Amino acid sequence: MVSQAPTIYSLQAPKDVSLTEIEAELTQIWQSYGLTGEDGALPAATRATTFTLVVYEPEETQYLLTATGFYNGPIDGILGPQTQSALREVQKKHHLPETGSATPETLTALREEYFKKQHSGPKGDSHGAAMGYTFSATSPTIADEIALRNPCRIIALCPIAGEDEGVKAQVSAYCPIQKQSSTTLICCEYITLTGTTAALERIGGMIPALLIGGLPKFLWWKATPDAHNPLFKRLAAVCNNVIVDSCNFNTPEDDLLTLQDLVDTGVPLADLNWRRLSAWQELTAEAYDPPNRRSSLKDIDRVTIDYEKGNPSQALLFLGWLASRLQWQPVYYAKESGDYDITTIRFLGLDQRQIEAELAGVPIADIGEIVGDLIALRLSSTNPQANCGTVICSETGGCMRMETHGGAQSAGLFQQVSSLSEQKAEALLSQQVQRWGREALFEESLAIIGKTLKLGN
Repeated sequence: MVSQAPTIYSLQAPKDVSLTEIEAELTQIWQSYGLTGEDGALPAATRATTFTLVVYEPEETQYLLTATGFYNGPIDGILGPQTQSALREVQKKHHLPETGSATPETLTALREEYFKKQHSGPKGDSHGAAMGYTFSATSPTIADEIALRNPCRIIALCPIAGEDEGVKAQVSAYCPIQKQSSTTLICCEYITLTGTTAALERIGGMIPALLIGGLPKFLWWKATPDAHNPLFKRLAAVCNNVIVDSCNFNTPEDDLLTLQDLVDTGVPLADLNWRRLSAWQELTAEAYDPPNRRSSLKDIDRVTIDYEKGNPSQALLFLGWLASRLQWQPVYYAKESGDYDITTIRFLGLDQRQIEAELAGVPIADIGEIVGDLIALRLSSTNPQANCGTVICSETGGCMRMETHGGAQSAGLFQQVSSLSEQKAEALLSQQVQRWGREALFEESLAIIGKTLKLGN
């Protein structure tokens, strides 16, 4: 029997309100609506009192420009000189007026390029398709996965390009109808604030007042993290967790260093891309559980990691985790770009033994939605007597490549990662909001990555 997704009932369609009327309007919804079907079988609706999720959601232009190779700057919703230059490139290529602005014709051309490149379908959605984001100010798709498991209050901040006309506010409410629930529907509240980056910064002081007091507060920053962004600083200071997704970083090495700086200033960070590594970490730990294998951990001095070319964040995060567990300290970092992006990193172990790691960005013909997924990894030793050889891979081809170029000693233990059932950000986010505060393992791994990347500067 195939399970069907629960129905989302619209208790209140998006309604424009003034900024000062948001709370009153939401309260009115719950005072006014009892939810009853034609046969009177549907239960009453009540507002969720679980947590508040603030989502910073730039519109799609910079996402599309990035995914199609025209732009490599910050995703911040600001139509600055770099974004305008990229738009003119697109317009020139498609014989459109070179205005440097995000005209409807330009966005249509960009969406077509994106879906042609990604093999993802004939046309795009209306918001943020390029990075796997599906938010629209008029539908609750961004939070479907969250609302189904954790109904809550969602505050969506949507910076847009164009003239500063203040901030537009909308409120709405949606309830997942699940067969197993029989008494009361627990419903998600949405507050959507749309305006230019400057306009949103002006009303930033009002946003903390919209967070439900006494309950956990999460900030999902779906843009390039920026410690100097006034809105980011204000929200990070009042939230229990600041959530990012490094698979979407435009300049991954620089942005990982930014994350490290944020951790150093006390920001409680979580990275959804870190969660995608859990199966790899678990299999690595299992490989060295037997006593004879555990004692051979000290012999590991060669690490090879293959990842899908385009974003080395997962590879760096995994290596940072491994190095932090084995107390390796980085002493050398170099990166060479080409058909394969090759990063060479050397560490010193506790016994001053040198460990060498190679991260290889492997070109993939048909990339998935997650940029930079791990393909395979090999742990081995230059000591032919060591019993530490381990290969873990996500597909047979990955294992075969590791085996053929790894030497005989590497073929000690093979394990295969079964793909995560759901790697999309929305599903990982619904797990992330079950916990909050600082994540020690992630922060320790990030600290090693920070030290490593600074060697290259």
